[in-house]
Amino acid sequence: MAIEKQVTEEEEPVSPFARLLSLPGLDVFNVITIGCKTECDPSTIVEGLKNTLINHPRFSSILLTGHGEHNGKAKWIPTEVKVEDHVTVPDIDPDIENPDEFLENYTSDMALSPMDMSKPLWEFHILNIKTSYAEVVAVARFHHSLGDGMSLMSLLLACTRKTCDPEALPTFVVPKQTKAKNACWDTAIHLMGKPGATLSCNKFIHKIISLDDVKRVKNVMNMTINDVLFGMVQAGLSRYFNQRYGLETTTNPRKSLDKICLHGVVFFNLRPNRDIEDLANMMAKGSKCRWGNSVGYVLLPLWIKSENDILEYVRQAKTTMDRKKLSLEPLFSYGLLKLTMELFGLKALKNLVKRIFGSTTIIFSNVVGPAEEISFFGHQISYIAACTFGFPQAMVISIQSYVDKLIINLSVDLDVIPDPHHLCDLIIESLGMMMNSAPKKIFHASEV
Repeated sequence: MAIEKQVTEEEEPVSPFARLLSLPGLDVFNVITIGCKTECDPSTIVEGLKNTLINHPRFSSILLTGHGEHNGKAKWIPTEVKVEDHVTVPDIDPDIENPDEFLENYTSDMALSPMDMSKPLWEFHILNIKTSYAEVVAVARFHHSLGDGMSLMSLLLACTRKTCDPEALPTFVVPKQTKAKNACWDTAIHLMGKPGATLSCNKFIHKIISLDDVKRVKNVMNMTINDVLFGMVQAGLSRYFNQRYGLETTTNPRKSLDKICLHGVVFFNLRPNRDIEDLANMMAKGSKCRWGNSVGYVLLPLWIKSENDILEYVRQAKTTMDRKKLSLEPLFSYGLLKLTMELFGLKALKNLVKRIFGSTTIIFSNVVGPAEEISFFGHQISYIAACTFGFPQAMVISIQSYVDKLIINLSVDLDVIPDPHHLCDLIIESLGMMMNSAPKKIFHASEV
């Protein structure tokens, strides 16, 4: 009786958005790939997680969804965690013929597999294979009910330390502040999919480019890194549509790229304080820190056009995002979702979310990573790639910075995007075209 009473007192209610993201058919996961420069010791990873991650209450609790049980009351129930049950080390041939393709397939199978709801909703897989970008790869999967993408990434980075100073937490380059602070840039875009189709990603790839190349375009055009990245995506998608659907050579104006109207949804992190020190203290000392899914959204059009000037995609990205950043739309949208839940219940919230996002098929996100090299429980990291899985969109484009690198991660439905490597190449090639074009534009302007 004493034990049962103690567990009951420690139970925590589940937030409305956590309940929404755990509904049958709406299970959403965050998948994070960590490339390491050295061989990995699984026992060290397990011991490190015991001293950090499971000290967070969400990572040492079972989610009781309440679907058809306990009068519909959803709760987080504390439990004893055996970390070894959450860390998998598959037996892989180190001389495997195509390790990059193996990683893509393994990540896809891992993301698509159901998660055991009888234990805390997180797991790590350590793959002892050498890929193009790493000596060893660790893939983590977190259920979205644990927290939004920004919170989960920040918490994971709070488990790391600087390579040059093993006791110091990572440092970040803080972006310019706007009224809508800490933009997480999760963008959803309607593509040319079948109306009403329910789509999900089943292929994961990532490629790495130079952050300095993006900064070069940013500095020449006097814009932000977000503007350049969003412009790259718009340019890459425009070129992809032209090539995929033969719009460049068609004489039928109905098939012109300029006739395509795409709209997106950008999610903004509304949490006022996301200092990594607070998250580290939460795990080490049990201190309090605002946690959960706390995001608002804005609706925006995408510039999918046939442009002779490649830099026009960046200018349009800046115009659109500057207008949205200065609006109160993220706060109002968050309030709408919360009010709908409080007044009409979870079913109404689910229907509202489906109405808002049901016609979209792409999610785009950009997250600022550490400015210096870091290690994960003594293992030096070469890159970090993150993505979200479980929404009905046909493609997720996630961009993560790390030191002087940008990691572009694509998650796609192969029925809609059968050639994701080509699409990723077009996005990257757009950056090269911008770099070649930017100096000419500036030189021409100085002569006028």
